Amino acid sequence: FFWVARMIMSGYAYRQEPCFRNVYFTGIVRDKLGRKMSKQLGNSPDPIDLMEQYGADGVRMGMLLSSAAGNDLLFDETLCEQGRNFNNKIWNAFRLIKGWETDDSLTQPEAAKVAAAWFKSKLSETITELDDLFSKYRLSEALMLLYKLFWDEFSSWYLEIIKPAYQHPIDSETYRVTLDFFDALLRLLHPFMPFITEELWQAMEERAAGDSIMIAQQPKSKATDTVLLNDMERVKQIIAGVRTIRLEKNIPQKEPLELQIVGGDRDKYSSVVSKMCNLSSFSSVSEKQAGAAGFMVGSTEYAIPLTGMMDVEAELQKLRAELTYTEGFLQSVLKKLSSERFVQNAKPEIVETERRKQADAESKIALLKENIAALSAE
Repeated sequence: FFWVARMIMSGYAYRQEPCFRNVYFTGIVRDKLGRKMSKQLGNSPDPIDLMEQYGADGVRMGMLLSSAAGNDLLFDETLCEQGRNFNNKIWNAFRLIKGWETDDSLTQPEAAKVAAAWFKSKLSETITELDDLFSKYRLSEALMLLYKLFWDEFSSWYLEIIKPAYQHPIDSETYRVTLDFFDALLRLLHPFMPFITEELWQAMEERAAGDSIMIAQQPKSKATDTVLLNDMERVKQIIAGVRTIRLEKNIPQKEPLELQIVGGDRDKYSSVVSKMCNLSSFSSVSEKQAGAAGFMVGSTEYAIPLTGMMDVEAELQKLRAELTYTEGFLQSVLKKLSSERFVQNAKPEIVETERRKQADAESKIALLKENIAALSAE
């Protein structure tokens, strides 16, 4: 701070202008006890040892993620381990993509088309947020934004949707788009993780002498399809609902399931849901059949017939316990909303949140009672 102040005063004294217009102050790295690191206390780790164990990018990322602008950082080696794990995630994604064989004769599957359009919009949305964070010098938040984009959206969702079956080729259009996405992600991550991004960028294709990701143009934000982004969040909830039922009923992933939309039209993103959930069929029905497990996404009910797939008595016991809990939760919400003092003094958005909780609990109770009645009739 004092050096910066001295330089600014000198600038006005000798040049009649400031030498800096923007200054970024980093916080102090402290140990777990909040003490400033020093050789005298012996609480300062050897950075060379850290880099040998976690990699230079791992150490950089671990420190950046936990260092909000201007705040001191309590050093913990697990932060560097998190950085190393992210390095491994990027490397494994690269190996997966480059390991695919392409077939020019294959047409692009519908699920891959949807996934590509969705991630294109997600990437554009993230770049817009990233530009805003950079303009405010919120570097830690910018890195966390990219971390979530790569780990959650790209690796956990996009790659899983487009991934071809084992030992099967991928269509050339999906492969080309995926490489473009990976290239853009490397460029965005490069300021934070320069070594692995340079290495993988060079390995993606033949580069001319002197080419470097350091001088490559950063991706620009383009048009964002907010409707598609919102729709895909709903699709994720449907997939999560099916996976939850698989887990609760101990149904193996390799066993196909039938998914039904109760009283609604077939989802236009059914190709994505079918692939991610291993569905044998995805259809619309007027009412839920007896013995089917159900879940809600918004106001839409989904059902999975489970005839011969579960222990009816054990399932009834679980549903009754969940019903008791949900009814108790609803009573606590109703008690709060019945308080005139709460409704008048609380912020409108808080009251609205409580009303949404009431509506959700009532819908869940109705569904649980319906499931219990259906199973009891068997």
